[in-house]
Amino acid sequence: MSYGNLIDWNKNLHQMETEVVTTTHRLVETGLFDDEHLVRILDTHPRDALNVNTMGTDETDRRDWKEGDASKLNGEQLLQATKEGRLWLNIRNMLTHHREYADLINSIYDELETKVTGFHALERSANLLVSSPTAIVYYHLDIPINMLWHLRGKKRAYVYPPNDERFVTQSTIEDVICGESYEELHFDPKFDESAFVAELEPGQMVTWPQNTPHRVTNVEGLNVSLTTEHKTPKAIRRIKLFRANRFFRHQCGYQNLSTTTEGVGYGMKMAAFTFVKAYRKLFKKQSGNYAYPVTFELDPMNPTKVREMSAK
Repeated sequence: MSYGNLIDWNKNLHQMETEVVTTTHRLVETGLFDDEHLVRILDTHPRDALNVNTMGTDETDRRDWKEGDASKLNGEQLLQATKEGRLWLNIRNMLTHHREYADLINSIYDELETKVTGFHALERSANLLVSSPTAIVYYHLDIPINMLWHLRGKKRAYVYPPNDERFVTQSTIEDVICGESYEELHFDPKFDESAFVAELEPGQMVTWPQNTPHRVTNVEGLNVSLTTEHKTPKAIRRIKLFRANRFFRHQCGYQNLSTTTEGVGYGMKMAAFTFVKAYRKLFKKQSGNYAYPVTFELDPMNPTKVREMSAK
């Protein structure tokens, strides 16, 4: 099935790779994100592709982010626990596991490719986020390019200046891309003075350039958002470049490395890195494979309460 005219035209969409951009959409009108559909998704989605997390209230202390086990709850119980508790559900790989939603997500990208000259979304993916009224997501960055399509509730997204070492250093981005550190970053509340703040209600979308640091605070009600991820040809070149830069920084001692993804210098750097990687078999770990230890579970007899595994 193909959907049409899901996205309201905004001339700023042409600046998606360089600026924070907002627009409006009509995904809510599809009817695919009401409670009935959410329960069905939670009941049928593979549990190994579902993250259940809880967190603290201090946005500066990312150590309070915890991974849990909700395998004993059915979809209705898990949705109710999210409405009443303090949970954040990440339903991963929607394109793989839900055909109707895959059609919708591909329609979004097909429409963008039609409306935005030169835009080409490769390696498309999407996760469905369902979270409690008071849930927060700590300051972090993502490796692909993200678009946050808000569907239910109200939330506030803080997006910080991209490509600015005051907020995240180039070497930190290299570490994240190479799987040497987590996506969560050190946060200073003073950063908010420079943030773009998007007040999101159903029918609004925000996106930002690749690797831009951001955080999210829910404001009201059960929050449901679709987060789509993709890579453009430029984004793929950037990932390869940052992997190469990390090698040259740590193995050769170079600093002040260029992040330009065009030209002779880029080509020479990539050729050298490809040669070295082939013979020394660098970067055996796949980037972005982060696994938090499971430290709590949800009890079907009292699903809104988090029970630490150690208490069993």
